[in-house]
Amino acid sequence: MCAGIAATHSTERGSFLEVLGIFLRLGVTSFGGPIAHLGYFRTEFVERRKWLDEAAYTDIIALCQFLPGPASSQAGIILGMLRAGFVGGLAAWVGFTMPSALALIAFAYGVGRLGDLSHVAWLLGLKIVAVAVVAQAVWGMARNLCPDRERATIAVAAALLTLAVPSASGQIGAIVAGGVIGWLFLSSGADGAATPLAIPVGRGVAITSLTLFFALLFGLPVLAEATADHTVELMSSFYRSGSLVFGGGHVVLPLLQQAVVPRGWIDNDAFLAGYGAAQAVPGPLFTFAAYLGVAMKAAPNGWTGGLICLAAIYLPSYLLLLGALPFWDALRHRSGVRTALRGVNATVVGILLGALYTPVWTSAIFAPADFGLGVLAFLLLVFWRTPPWLVVVLGALGATAVTTHA
Repeated sequence: MCAGIAATHSTERGSFLEVLGIFLRLGVTSFGGPIAHLGYFRTEFVERRKWLDEAAYTDIIALCQFLPGPASSQAGIILGMLRAGFVGGLAAWVGFTMPSALALIAFAYGVGRLGDLSHVAWLLGLKIVAVAVVAQAVWGMARNLCPDRERATIAVAAALLTLAVPSASGQIGAIVAGGVIGWLFLSSGADGAATPLAIPVGRGVAITSLTLFFALLFGLPVLAEATADHTVELMSSFYRSGSLVFGGGHVVLPLLQQAVVPRGWIDNDAFLAGYGAAQAVPGPLFTFAAYLGVAMKAAPNGWTGGLICLAAIYLPSYLLLLGALPFWDALRHRSGVRTALRGVNATVVGILLGALYTPVWTSAIFAPADFGLGVLAFLLLVFWRTPPWLVVVLGALGATAVTTHA
């Protein structure tokens, strides 16, 4: 029997092509890293399209923060599944992932000769727009999820904790603490019933997915050692990296370096060149795996290696989502869990607030002109309701114009 099949905020169902088109546009325009991606998703699906409400969206973020893997990609897969079932989740992943994966594959084939893109004016403009996107998300979520001084205090405390402990342990610790505080002290003001998530995942599918996840996690290294096959070794290394990393793409990059450089699969200069390119493309940083697969010295490399590494690093995320979603949707309907989630939701706002400063603000705002462009982007997004893709274009053009006339 499927869990959580009741209607969401929007009862209309979509198609593979609809979800693919929306996430393809997001995959092309979503610069700024995982936290910025969550801001883009909120604008698109909570505010504009109203596929779900604020509380349900924040519950999804909380789940993705708990699970290892790329949080923004996982959130995108869930949003796609909400709209169009299993094929919607696949469409969301393909649309959001492939633009950056293809760009990095092209870079590995020699586009890197264009040089270092990290200081190009239009790229700085895109990072500045990401600041405005995250600020908009914090602004809107705080109004809905931290309307009183208790939850506002939880949010600020979470921001301070994540700034003091800038790692996945700080984020997970803040979420756990927020849930405990909500359960103990916010129960008297509990919200009504949580909006069901219309995700057609049965518990049988969930248990099968979790079994397969652990079978691959422990079985691939054994198989790689027994066969000494490089393809299996490659799959094992990238699958393990996708399975055990908390905190998103920035955390997985050094783990991948340890997995591929010491073994001689790729030299460090080539790794660092790809690392720089990964910062200059939109979409999830986990697509860096595609670059590494193409640039490998030994076969499988090229397109084949790129697709193998990309699939291997993302597969554990999909299996974990299928394994967790039915139980998560059932738990979030219990009254005690709902009161804890009020604290968790406030904590998520605080985590986004801390991320607004670092890495989003600190990687984009260096001068008064940068701040001015950020304020204008915020004005367009929040008060003029300008589509995010158009703000991205205007931000790139604005930064280029400012640099040209500087």
